[in-house]
Amino acid sequence: MSITESAVVELRQYMLKPGAADALVEVFEAELVESQEALGMAIGGLFRDRDEADRFVWLRGFSSMESRREALGAFYGGPVWKQHGPAANATMVDSDDVLLLRPTEPPHPALGPGPRAPAGAVATGDEWVVVTAWLHESGQGTCAWLAESVQPLLASALGTTVATWRTEPAENTFPALPVRPEHAFVWTATFADHATYAAALTALDRHPAWLRTATDLDARGVLAETLRLRPTARSSHAPPG
Repeated sequence: MSITESAVVELRQYMLKPGAADALVEVFEAELVESQEALGMAIGGLFRDRDEADRFVWLRGFSSMESRREALGAFYGGPVWKQHGPAANATMVDSDDVLLLRPTEPPHPALGPGPRAPAGAVATGDEWVVVTAWLHESGQGTCAWLAESVQPLLASALGTTVATWRTEPAENTFPALPVRPEHAFVWTATFADHATYAAALTALDRHPAWLRTATDLDARGVLAETLRLRPTARSSHAPPG
């Protein structure tokens, strides 16, 4: 199972102690990828933040909320986390910034993820991955509007695949790991390099329909949180396209 196939997805952001990102990436990529996948979880994109050196971002998927409860219980109560969890936790200031998501209706899945590099690999690409969470009030049809009308505009103007998720409203089945209460529409897109990303952003900003959409977003009180990310060596994220 990949993130693309997951019915439930966590978008996790960790704020780290100054200069601790290398240590977290090292232990994560060596010890915390296959050990979670062996329990049925999908470990997707693993990212450093291009604008905040002490932020680590990653995606984790599950087949259902019940499987999430079982898998997380097995992992955090198991031997791998007991051995390597203290080293990971020692790098962190805050690990509670988590959006619990599910695919939108209609769904807009990412492309299938690229192959995962072996342990010990060094990141060599210059891909830019953009993740934007649009936070909005529930019950106003905003999420349906974003999925039905705005996603096609984004995909066309940006010239790449735009995947989308929305808040999973079910009760958190593993309360030991908190999730944020906001309602969010999350979209992700991958670009081959900075030049491609910059050109796509310029095209979006100049698109007449996007100017109207930006006004509508403001009118609906939608707040945007955008992350510009660099994949780590063992990230398994969708390629540009």
